[in-house]
Amino acid sequence: MALGGLSIARRPAWEPEAIPVGAAMTAPSPTPSSTDTSEAAGSGEASLFDQALARYQGGAAPEDLIDDFLAITSQAPQQSAGWTCLAWLQLLLDQPRAALQSARTAVRLNPQDPQARINLSLALLETGGKGVREHVELVQRVMLMAPELAEELRGSIADGLQRRPGWGALNKLKGWLEA
Repeated sequence: MALGGLSIARRPAWEPEAIPVGAAMTAPSPTPSSTDTSEAAGSGEASLFDQALARYQGGAAPEDLIDDFLAITSQAPQQSAGWTCLAWLQLLLDQPRAALQSARTAVRLNPQDPQARINLSLALLETGGKGVREHVELVQRVMLMAPELAEELRGSIADGLQRRPGWGALNKLKGWLEA
């Protein structure tokens, strides 16, 4: 299970290493350890990004994680993975307008990221926006050329359907990607 297609074991090579735990957080984190700045940077402790991903993979609810990803995107606004994860959480929480803005930022920062394109497609579908086909076709090409990435994306879609049963836009997108 991965948050918005990103797994802890495989951070995208284009992303910066770590955001120190507790650094300039805009909202308190639900876990006390993620606000402890005494051992944050340089101690080998996981970054806020990695901690939030681990909590998501452990089954934490999106509403318990969204503040962490708002902080991550505030601290590192050029980190596309943070925006991709934030958009995914916003979609899971049925916040399509906010997700549209986050997903557009993620795609602008990293146009090659298929998960960011999936998130943008979902947000466009849910807000009645145009331009979905371009993003779906790009993801289809990536899935054909990179089977291991295709499997990750399928896992992300399955996770989304499990966390938000009956998600019409995701079911529609899944059908298009499988066609």
